[in-house]
Amino acid sequence: MGGVPALESYSYLWGPAMALLVVGVLALILRWAYGRGGSLVARPVRPGEPGDYGMLVAVAVPHTFVEAEMMRRTLVDAGLRATVATTTDGPRLMVFAADEKRARTLLARH
Repeated sequence: MGGVPALESYSYLWGPAMALLVVGVLALILRWAYGRGGSLVARPVRPGEPGDYGMLVAVAVPHTFVEAEMMRRTLVDAGLRATVATTTDGPRLMVFAADEKRARTLLARH
């Protein structure tokens, strides 16, 4: 049982210290592996092309976001689902393709 006397006096700490280290590393690995991957901070809006919005079609090309929001409220008040999309060409008022004709008619009246 020879060895360095200074290290032998701390030998009762090495076992629990290694166990805690292993448990800590495993906890970090499990947290990384099973994490949702979502951040609590919202990502900035990334503008897309006007045609990149799937089932939504542009029914108006407002000059400002305020004008776009006013148009959107007109459609929502009439019972249509509408949204304002930030595109690379500026704001667009978008509705589902099935509502396009009615949306254009409502916007033409205002």
